[in-house]
Amino acid sequence: MEQQRSFGSHTTGTLYLVPTPIGNLGDMTIRAIEILKTVDLIAAEDTRHTQMLLNHFEIKTKTISFHEHNTQMRIPELLAKLANGETIAQVSDAGMPSISDPGKELVRAAIDAGVPVVPLPGANAATTALIASGLPPQPFLFYGFLPRKAGEKNRELEKLAHESATLLFYESPHRVGKTLAAMQTAFGDRQAALARELTKKFETFIRGSLSALQTYAAGDLKGEFVIMVEGAADKPAVDVTVPLKMQVEAIVATGAKPNAAIKLVAKQNGLAKQVVYDAYHELEK
Repeated sequence: MEQQRSFGSHTTGTLYLVPTPIGNLGDMTIRAIEILKTVDLIAAEDTRHTQMLLNHFEIKTKTISFHEHNTQMRIPELLAKLANGETIAQVSDAGMPSISDPGKELVRAAIDAGVPVVPLPGANAATTALIASGLPPQPFLFYGFLPRKAGEKNRELEKLAHESATLLFYESPHRVGKTLAAMQTAFGDRQAALARELTKKFETFIRGSLSALQTYAAGDLKGEFVIMVEGAADKPAVDVTVPLKMQVEAIVATGAKPNAAIKLVAKQNGLAKQVVYDAYHELEK
């Protein structure tokens, strides 16, 4: 067991995790500005992007790059500075460090080295979108970005198909349509919501079924998106008098693909998938 006292006397420097605005610069907290002004160094995902933020708040602290491509090279250097008593603030381009952004490896390394890690609260796209989505905010499951390859994406969505919590994803504008289609295949035509350009001038929420949202996504989209999907309904009681084939057909009628429906019926009935597959396709034993 390890216990950290964030504030007080330490033999090392401190690693601060500082969130930055996801759009509106007015969301920068007073504490975050003070920390960035007083630390010895700022480790930034993109130093050029961060410098614009620093210039706006007249912060003169030196920056150093820390991103997914130089993580392993940079961590020993940053740990050496922390061991020497320097304080470092780690920031991503927008939002919370480590949440779909660089940071977690540095945090783990700092903890292992006995360096105190102090997080600051601040802007986060997922929870900001969730509270205005109209979907149940508790419980929720934050996934982040799905795999880009279709096969891997579909497998991940199938794993989440029976999750009862509201599901939160990040997605780029040119993949939103395909991702929504994959979600409908895996989940059926559930209620969902899209949030784009959060905290910016063109902030927009689109709410409706997954099929309806695909109609919106067929247009020319811009900006980063948060996709929110209602969780699976409670497992229905299975009427064993209803033939397996009819059970599958009822689920397919909601918009699910046959294979996804077969898996669900098999799980509900405690049967092997092959048994339900044979029944659905009326294959002779």
